[in-house]
Amino acid sequence: MLKKAIVAGGAVALLSSLAVGVPLASYTRCGVSWLRDSASDAVPLEWELKRARQMISDLKPEITDNAKRIAREKIEVARLEKQLNETESRLASAQSDIQRLTTDLEGGDKYFTYAGRTYTSVQVKDDLKNRFKRFKTRRATADKLNQMLTARQSTLTAAQHRMEEMLSAKRQLEVEVENLQARLGALRVAQTASELSLDDSHLSQTRRLLDEIETRIDVEEETMSVDAEYFGEINLEDSGDEDLLDDIASYFDAEREQPKALVAIQLD
Repeated sequence: MLKKAIVAGGAVALLSSLAVGVPLASYTRCGVSWLRDSASDAVPLEWELKRARQMISDLKPEITDNAKRIAREKIEVARLEKQLNETESRLASAQSDIQRLTTDLEGGDKYFTYAGRTYTSVQVKDDLKNRFKRFKTRRATADKLNQMLTARQSTLTAAQHRMEEMLSAKRQLEVEVENLQARLGALRVAQTASELSLDDSHLSQTRRLLDEIETRIDVEEETMSVDAEYFGEINLEDSGDEDLLDDIASYFDAEREQPKALVAIQLD
């Protein structure tokens, strides 16, 4: 039944939108956006903070992979540096030998002795030619190695800088999460205190009951004091019965005089 109502409602909405010329897509996008925002607001903040912590923790594998790449790059740079140093050393030795042979040939001798063996000037010239060719090839290789080393050193420096930025950003995220956690804790404490202070009827009733009990105790204590003061003591003075006749005579004399005064006033 509910399914039929939903389908019917959707059909009516579609027909209404077509009838008035309003694009249905805008309503759909608005509804999806509203549902997304509502769902996001419905998620507890504690859960969102937990999810943020998990996302920060998920950065560790990526950081580890980057650290491994940097370590491998360091090894490659060290290998290139060693290879370049060896090449430069061989170039220096080959250049020294070329200069020596060149100097010997420039002397004009026809025979030359090296390491106990004798060579003709033609042999020495051919050897010098080959040495010079290998030197130029090795020099070009050294230049390439130097370019590669410079490029990889630059890449390594950039990767290390990026790694430092990533670690710094991760630490900053961790600090911000801790700060938000502290703020949320303070907020929850304040909300709890506010909720407690909103309903203090029971406390007020208890206060009134204690006041009533205190009032009743005060009344009973005062009553006991009055009873003891006025009714519980022995009268030490005489009763004064001898003045009773004088009081009666004075009372009736005053009554006999009062009507005469009224009649005199009426005659006037």
